[in-house]
Amino acid sequence: MSRPAPFSLRLSDEERKSLEAKAGSMPLASYIKSVVLAEDAPKYRKTKKPPVAEQRLLAEVLAKLGATRSANNLNQIAKAINQGTLYLDDELETDIKTALAEIAWMRVTLMEALGIKP
Repeated sequence: MSRPAPFSLRLSDEERKSLEAKAGSMPLASYIKSVVLAEDAPKYRKTKKPPVAEQRLLAEVLAKLGATRSANNLNQIAKAINQGTLYLDDELETDIKTALAEIAWMRVTLMEALGIKP
């Protein structure tokens, strides 16, 4: 059975003397482990979960992206413009307006979810 790699800790001379004094006759490593691993040891790092409201907004944007063909439609429009073959009929005009509305909604919703004021 292999042992885990040792943990290294750099201390100033003053910090080490202070810890040795507190440890008394206890080995320094044992004292440090007893203090650090104590049940009432302070916890400084907490995993931060995004607020539920932000998660909901981001999920809405992802769902909208998955449900629309805006990116594909805009790509086809750009290709037609570059080829000089774009013919603007009622259907294409509706597609462009829909895509613009969806993009505007996504922008505003993402900004809201990220806490950015528009």
